[in-house]
Amino acid sequence: MADIPLVQARDLKLYFRAGGRASLSKARVKAVDGVSFSIDKGETFGLVGESGCGKSTLGRAILGLYKPTGGSVLFDGEEVSAQGGTSLKKLRRRMQLIFQDPSASLNPRRTVREILAEPFIIHRICGKAERDGKIKELIERVGLSPYHLSRYPHEMSGGQKQRVGIARAIALRPELIVCDEAVSALDVSIQAQVINLLEDLQDEYGLTYLFISHNLSVVHHISDRVGVMYLGKLVEVGSHGDIYSGALHPYAKALIAAVPVADPERRPAGRPLLAGDVPSPTAPPPGCRFHTRCPMAAKICSELEPEMRELGTAHFVACHRAAEV
Repeated sequence: MADIPLVQARDLKLYFRAGGRASLSKARVKAVDGVSFSIDKGETFGLVGESGCGKSTLGRAILGLYKPTGGSVLFDGEEVSAQGGTSLKKLRRRMQLIFQDPSASLNPRRTVREILAEPFIIHRICGKAERDGKIKELIERVGLSPYHLSRYPHEMSGGQKQRVGIARAIALRPELIVCDEAVSALDVSIQAQVINLLEDLQDEYGLTYLFISHNLSVVHHISDRVGVMYLGKLVEVGSHGDIYSGALHPYAKALIAAVPVADPERRPAGRPLLAGDVPSPTAPPPGCRFHTRCPMAAKICSELEPEMRELGTAHFVACHRAAEV
């Protein structure tokens, strides 16, 4: 029997009350609206799109931090939302999250040693002596020294704090790590170091990544496959080569064209530019959600929502006019 994907999202929907739970509004923010995709074991799946398109919400739903409004998430064949108590605790040992802002995700009142000890204590992994050895091994594995174990987060640089966040994420040897804008708060030179560290850890521990970012250059470097998201929906999924060299959806093409190119002679002429603003997620337009900004929009685009279809080997796109592209 062939290996099943490590992660499967099936028609996943997450709606939230506009204005928060205390709001009296009946409007619903359709943060994720009918998303389906899978991630194979050992793969890096990049997720890109404009701010507010639902990337981070989708990542947290994969981890079971949000209960789906509809659809389901399967982790290694088990439905995440169906787990509870001890079974959910065991499942969460196998999946972790690296946050965007290490300054906000690390407890300022705890030393690095205490921060890294917490996963072992919560899951009752080992005794203190063995735990101390594992913590020292972790801090050295992410490129820091035992000296940093007695430091507080405010005494460290942004890159060092993110390395601590990575060490915490790999402490329990998870199978899946969701990297939610994990390098966007870092300087460019530090970004490269952290990306290289993530790749080394993936090779060493057989990790699977869901890499969420708005930085398309970083996603191109690290990802095996890429999903492009717009207003709560996936509009294109393919290998990083397919997406960056032969994107079919007009939105994906515009995103790729917007990636800065340092060499003026290599900059493409007549790059497509997006007009208008992103529609409200509380009242998305009918048909294709991108048709209000699409230079190729036809009448059918405003009337009928396009289905995700395969155009090329494992290259999927939700666009009525993709074949023409």
